[in-house]
Amino acid sequence: MIGIRAIGSYLPENKINNVEQARQFGESDDFISTKIGALQLPCMPDGMETSDMAVAAVKVLVQDHDLDLETVDAVVVVTQNGDGSGLPHTAAIVQDKLDLKGRVAAFDLSLGCSGYVYGLSVVKGLMEQAGLKNALLITADPYSKIIDRKDRITTLLFGDAATATWLTEESEWKFGKPLLDTDGSGASNLLVNDKTLSMNGRQVFNFASKKVPKQIRDYLESNNLQMTDIDIYCLHQGSASIVDAIAKRFPEVSDRFISDIRNTGNTISSSIPFLLQNVLNKDNVQKVLMSGFGVGLSWATNMLYREERNDK
Repeated sequence: MIGIRAIGSYLPENKINNVEQARQFGESDDFISTKIGALQLPCMPDGMETSDMAVAAVKVLVQDHDLDLETVDAVVVVTQNGDGSGLPHTAAIVQDKLDLKGRVAAFDLSLGCSGYVYGLSVVKGLMEQAGLKNALLITADPYSKIIDRKDRITTLLFGDAATATWLTEESEWKFGKPLLDTDGSGASNLLVNDKTLSMNGRQVFNFASKKVPKQIRDYLESNNLQMTDIDIYCLHQGSASIVDAIAKRFPEVSDRFISDIRNTGNTISSSIPFLLQNVLNKDNVQKVLMSGFGVGLSWATNMLYREERNDK
């Protein structure tokens, strides 16, 4: 069965001091550390493109693991802020920059914060249908392209990052059927107008704090799982306050919810795999529940479970 073999990630070296930035808006240091959670925000430098971040993440994956790029037969990039104006699709540019030879499927997946959970199932389905052996699911959605630095709501929240997940049958971490939901009536709460991001923070918070806990409970129930069966709850890191609000809905296991955006900020579809790259290496972890939520409005939940690799 196809699953996750390994994850690589990339953060731009260029960082914005979020504490100093917040002071310019009259916000306290406590607000940044407890509500936002991000003390610094990685920012893609001038001259760099979305595809460059994607390629950097893949190179880390290759360097740290035994992936042979010549065996890759699919590249899927989760982004809504691709190279240039978005045409052609960023995945094609990544395929060229990685110099991938042979027959390679390449396309973008236009989703935001739910994109990684969606993407895993999309890529797995493609691989099973087309008989593919190795695929790269890449997340790279640099919001620095669309943020107005004078907008307090967005400039204090988002950071740039990229991740690359290697999917193959020879994998230790498998996943089953996701729960996927959409409410397009809330689309205006997170959208781009005139190339600038606009966000209704209160409405997005209310949506996530209400819909995500229900979906998590529905997922557990439909899979005959108890809350305590899950070792780690890995949510999209929208902000420290939203992760905390959702965790409080599960008091029995609230300490199992990861909250860590200190050095990254909200990295959209990259936030879940960025956390997973460390979580999946822990010997005492067997089940990890993932939940992504945001742009759309869209939210998605699935579980990773450990299965011994046959090639070990």
